[in-house]
Amino acid sequence: MNFEILIPISLFVCIAYAIKVVVDARVRRQMVNAGGSGELVNSLLRDEELRRRHSSLRWGIVLVALALGFGLIQWFGWQDVTPGLVAVLAGATGLGNLAFFAISRRLG
Repeated sequence: MNFEILIPISLFVCIAYAIKVVVDARVRRQMVNAGGSGELVNSLLRDEELRRRHSSLRWGIVLVALALGFGLIQWFGWQDVTPGLVAVLAGATGLGNLAFFAISRRLG
């Protein structure tokens, strides 16, 4: 594995995530300091928590579908990257997103 490329990419991702966390915290603090009603702040925080949960659910379903796609590829013994192999992975990703859509409609 080529760590000379992986380390700067990881560093960039960590810095970008840290900036996002700081900006989100600052926006929340300004919203509270602006004197907004407690109900408005609570509503925004609840919506953010629901979005976070749905995001976790989506990624979980998509990654399980991709794991099933990779399992199919291994089961069929495909070794070379072919359009069929890419189609299996794209289809697994699509099915994962569709499953998330169906589950999120039932939940909400």
